Amino acid sequence: MTERIVRRRMVFRGTVQGVGFRWRACHAARLYGCTGWVENAWDGSVIMEIQGSEDRIGQVIRAVERGAFVQIEQTESASLPPVDGERDFCRR
Repeated sequence: MTERIVRRRMVFRGTVQGVGFRWRACHAARLYGCTGWVENAWDGSVIMEIQGSEDRIGQVIRAVERGAFVQIEQTESASLPPVDGERDFCRR
């Protein structure tokens, strides 16, 4: 059975910049086979577009939440159409 691929645009607020959030997100996304990108926003939040199965995306988010200094206070999520041909996850 093939996993259904979805894409999410997520905005994380709280203690999310300067605490290894992006590094951890990249490492976890590659480990769980997700693609997309993550970047710091001007307002102190972190924006992520991540693509993979719902289960794998959940694994990435849980790995990021386990960061020693990461404290996610609010998350916004929106569905996007998957991007064909995307092959990696990167920090911007």
